[in-house]
Amino acid sequence: MLIGFVILLSKPACSNPIDLTKAQIYCPVKDPNVLLRSLAVFQEELAKRSRIKLPVAKKLPGAGQPAIYLLTENELNTLPETFRTALAGMPSITKEGYKLLVQENSQAVLVVGKDARGLLFGVGRLLRKMEIRPGQILVPDNATIATSPRYPIRGHQLGYRPKTNAYDAFTVAQFDQYIRDLALFGANSIEIMPPRTDDDFTSRHMKLPAIKMIGEQSRICKEYGLDVWMWYPNLAKDYVHPDSIQKELKERQEIFASVPKLDAVFVPGGDPGDLEPDVLFAWLEKEAVVLNKYHPKAKIWVSPQVFRPNQAWFDAFYKHVNKEYPWFGGVVFGPWVKMPVQEIRKIVKPSIPIRHYPDITHNYSSQYPVPHWDLAWSMTCGRESINPRPHDEKAIHNALDEFGVGSISYSEGTNDDVNKFVWSDQDWNPETPVIETLRDFSRLFIGPDYTETVAQALISLENNWRGSLLTNQAVNQSLMQWQTLEKQAPLKVLQNARFQMGLIRAYFDAYTQQRFLYESELEQRAREVLATYATGGSIPTMNRAREILEKAWKSPILPEYRAKCFALADSLFKSIGAQLTMEKHGAMSGRGNFVDNIGIPLNDSPWLMDQMAKIEKLPDEKARQARIYEMLHRTDPGPGGFYDHFGAPESWYRVVPGVGWEKDPGSLQSPRIGFGVGLVGVEWVDEIKATGFKGQITPRVWMKQAKTLYDQPLKIAYDELDPTASYRIRIAYTGRFRSRMKMTTDDGSVIHDFIQTGEQPIYEFDLPQTASSDGKVTFVWTCGEGERGSQVTEIWLIRK
Repeated sequence: MLIGFVILLSKPACSNPIDLTKAQIYCPVKDPNVLLRSLAVFQEELAKRSRIKLPVAKKLPGAGQPAIYLLTENELNTLPETFRTALAGMPSITKEGYKLLVQENSQAVLVVGKDARGLLFGVGRLLRKMEIRPGQILVPDNATIATSPRYPIRGHQLGYRPKTNAYDAFTVAQFDQYIRDLALFGANSIEIMPPRTDDDFTSRHMKLPAIKMIGEQSRICKEYGLDVWMWYPNLAKDYVHPDSIQKELKERQEIFASVPKLDAVFVPGGDPGDLEPDVLFAWLEKEAVVLNKYHPKAKIWVSPQVFRPNQAWFDAFYKHVNKEYPWFGGVVFGPWVKMPVQEIRKIVKPSIPIRHYPDITHNYSSQYPVPHWDLAWSMTCGRESINPRPHDEKAIHNALDEFGVGSISYSEGTNDDVNKFVWSDQDWNPETPVIETLRDFSRLFIGPDYTETVAQALISLENNWRGSLLTNQAVNQSLMQWQTLEKQAPLKVLQNARFQMGLIRAYFDAYTQQRFLYESELEQRAREVLATYATGGSIPTMNRAREILEKAWKSPILPEYRAKCFALADSLFKSIGAQLTMEKHGAMSGRGNFVDNIGIPLNDSPWLMDQMAKIEKLPDEKARQARIYEMLHRTDPGPGGFYDHFGAPESWYRVVPGVGWEKDPGSLQSPRIGFGVGLVGVEWVDEIKATGFKGQITPRVWMKQAKTLYDQPLKIAYDELDPTASYRIRIAYTGRFRSRMKMTTDDGSVIHDFIQTGEQPIYEFDLPQTASSDGKVTFVWTCGEGERGSQVTEIWLIRK
């Protein structure tokens, strides 16, 4: 593990930027394997923004002549003594590190890499700090720095497959630019995928067959001097029979031969490709022979990633890991790994590295979901929307980074673009402030005139997702920031895909909040009308309530915001292949198509309308009125009773917190919020809708619940009960896991033994009077071995 440090050596503020508009570039590096594309990258990125191609000097520039020096430590003897002395006074650097020295008096900027990668990353740092405008190149006088990366693995997965929300539409040139952009922020690894994954072989967007494109991705990385990883799941049904093994080896031979560079293969233990550890490791040994035939130094890494784990599986897995096979590279910690990385670090030998595989791309049903996300966001933004979460990503990274050797992120497309650059900066130096990364991002990719404004506007989008959407004032403030930028920005900025990704979220968020307010008010009015059923008659009353609810789609609000979102979605599809809708842009369901959800009902109208349709069919007025009363009083626990919905902030205080999000952002030892009602026979639901169990329309609240993962107990505590009273408990079990759960109390009483949830929503049981005799009770849910987690949505404690 490399020791990172960052030391600033210049003035605290940029008072006198150096003008390098007429500078020369001096690059004494002669070895093409060291220079690689660093010089070309620097010239090209400057020319794109300044329209100036700085010349390369054939000899050492004269004293006082503006110049930029690009070299490694091996070429230091080509520099004047004054420069060598100044560089020697800076802290030393280690592998992949660099020194960036700005000398105002001599009008010189020096980038000195420890090695080839250090030179590329130093060039990236200089570009990030420069102010480049058409006809002008400035560098701040406080950019001097000596820095080396904290962690040796820093990268991102760029899978060329239909399941992604943009990558399958990339051209070779777009992959080249995107990989370059990531390298400018210190990424040294790119993870690709084979043509056969748990997805279709092709899509209508693909510019090349997948096997050709992964060859191009590998070539691009090789030219930049970056490592190439490949995520390669085991998809065959049989890895024991010789015929099946030979078929799989033949495929891998074709794939490994098709890429010019491959440094490591990551094989997930599951999701997809669940295998018993003995079978898995025996197969990997055979795969390694084929891999090393074409890439002799490549290693195979494995994750203990499995949907329904049991202890025997883990015992066998880590037994194999600790044998340290010669082909084995290390362990990968990623989504659906049951054991906390701290515990994995204790179990595996110290010599075995652990690589993080962080899910920075998904909002829920993921490794690191948005904490306490409002249900309206889960329904509209969905699992894979454009999702800048800079502060969350830093907190997640820094909670767990010390237990690994760096990370290659799990990404499904461009929706997580901002998160990638934040994560790379944290892998380089976990002390880097988020705002510094965002300023660099905005300065380099949008323009120096937008350094602060776009950086703050990106933070505002993360703040939109904090707390209750109905009362979040940040949403409107964020839209005003983006609208001001929109009015002032030139056409080039307005057409910039990264600017448009922020702008569409600002409009989408504001539209969603206003629609939520509007529809919530309509629901309240409809409920007030329904409450008059006794005097107005059931049928006329329900007709009036229905007319009120239908205004949400018959008299919609803010059509201009909706139109703006669709126009921006069209533009992003044309520029970067972003697939934000299924029908028009060819997105896959639940994979980035959040604009499809722009009109989904946000109140309880689907359930209310469904209930009224059923009530209307009842034969007599008395029965209809009784059912209307039940509908309106669904959550009433009666006198002296308690009602809680554990997807609601006002009830969350009853959930026993565990370790807490700050230390446990993956919720392996803490409860989290879950989304989705759950459908019988359906393992995965792409969108959060009021449909569940056997297809019936459900109350809105059933779409959000408290949950824990795997066998971690879920605990919910009550106090201020009547110690002399007896209670009956009614529970709503919803959620996509549909686990086998057992419910007990803190005094050992069994409320119910293991039952299979997901077949029906509501269960009722008597609470033993002894369990609440002191006025308190804590309910505890646990799952059977191999289950995915406990989920509880609503509780009624009804005083008998």
